[in-house]
Amino acid sequence: MNPTGRNFSEDRFFDPDPAIRSVAGDLYHEAAGTPIVSPHGHVDPRLFSDPNATFGSPADLFIIPDHYVFRMLYSQGVALESLGVPRRDGTPVEQDHRKIWQIFADHFHLFRGTPSGAWLTHELHEVFDCQKPLNSATAQEIYDQIEARLAEPEFKPRRLFERFNIEVLCTTDPATDTLEHHQTIRQSGWNGRIVPTFRPDGVVNFDAPAWRKNIDKLSEVSKIEVVDYKSFIRALEQRRAFFKSMGATATDHAALTPATAELTPVEAEVTFQCALKGDWSCSDAARFTAHMLMEMARMSLEDGLVMQLHPGSFRNHNDVIFQKFGLDKGADIPIQTEYTRSLLPLLNKYGNDPRLTLILFTLDETSYSRELAPLAGHYPSLKLGPPWWFFDSLSGMARYFDQVMETAGLYNTAGFNDDTRAFCSIPARHDVWRRASANWLAGLVARHIIDMSDARAMMQDLTADLAKRAYRLD
Repeated sequence: MNPTGRNFSEDRFFDPDPAIRSVAGDLYHEAAGTPIVSPHGHVDPRLFSDPNATFGSPADLFIIPDHYVFRMLYSQGVALESLGVPRRDGTPVEQDHRKIWQIFADHFHLFRGTPSGAWLTHELHEVFDCQKPLNSATAQEIYDQIEARLAEPEFKPRRLFERFNIEVLCTTDPATDTLEHHQTIRQSGWNGRIVPTFRPDGVVNFDAPAWRKNIDKLSEVSKIEVVDYKSFIRALEQRRAFFKSMGATATDHAALTPATAELTPVEAEVTFQCALKGDWSCSDAARFTAHMLMEMARMSLEDGLVMQLHPGSFRNHNDVIFQKFGLDKGADIPIQTEYTRSLLPLLNKYGNDPRLTLILFTLDETSYSRELAPLAGHYPSLKLGPPWWFFDSLSGMARYFDQVMETAGLYNTAGFNDDTRAFCSIPARHDVWRRASANWLAGLVARHIIDMSDARAMMQDLTADLAKRAYRLD
């Protein structure tokens, strides 16, 4: 029995139609042993720089850092303090990790039928071999079991990386990061392939927390004193070159909207100088971010780094939670997002050049068939990323296949990435994607749209090859 008390079926997530389920099972099992390619995510590289690093307690691993978990509990009235989530002002929070785990177990039923529930079930069953359902009565027994496993050499991060059969794992790192942990991994002689991704939001977006301090840090690490717009651009180019020398193949950009626009050199200089003095408005910040997306596309043409754009999240919607606990605490909410007009300046200038790869994501599913699939089906530079964040789910993937593939075509998409901070959930997330992919392909076979030969080739592409090609990880 799995932790939800139901059979952990080998046919989970497949269509109940026997004909489709049979083909889906065959396709899935043929691809199940393919190494995992994780081209975008937020796992901390510190886990792998020290060969003796551990995940801490079960609460450290499953609950305290995971906003997917504690946002659900908070929605049902559970205080974040009781879950050990640190407060910004240093006010004490619960330190007894067994108590935190008990609260989690008491509320585990809240995850029934959710993507998080599927991932947690997979982790508990497949990674930690927990055979009893997690609930109030079994909480401490399962805590003991996981705690004992985490103390074993086989459950250190590097060993699990190998056990999970991960071919490559890409982290996401601020532009100002010295990448010391990546350097340590390289120098250690360990063969795990972990590469950085260049994330410049903290120095590009004026409204980023501590933007001015980040600029000072950019000056420090680039050894280029950032005193004007031109030196700012040189410093960014220096950092991109450094990241690339450390194995990076991609950049990542978050913005409220995908708006792009090109400022004149004078406008860029004046805007940047005002920001340095703290004299900027929200409209200034939006215009500068739109301009810098253009600049980042230009740089990608020159240095070959793949460009990812993740727009459409209204960050820190709950100001009370933000003031108490800070960023990434489960209060980021999707907004309606327009792409066709927003991306026009960038695509008119760079979109026809196949040297650029721009991978687009969305939190607005209504844009799939209306805008994103037609755009990706035309521009040589564009590819569509997989269902992201709130839609990284079985149903979200099915909607993605239905709304995107007929217009964009499979080969204008970028395969799958898990986009996770929770390292032990990586196999679970890829397993859901592989099963959803097999199920979609089996439906095409059953309707005689493709044959099994096509389906097998497409399954291999969806499992790993699309991501490897899109992110230039071959």
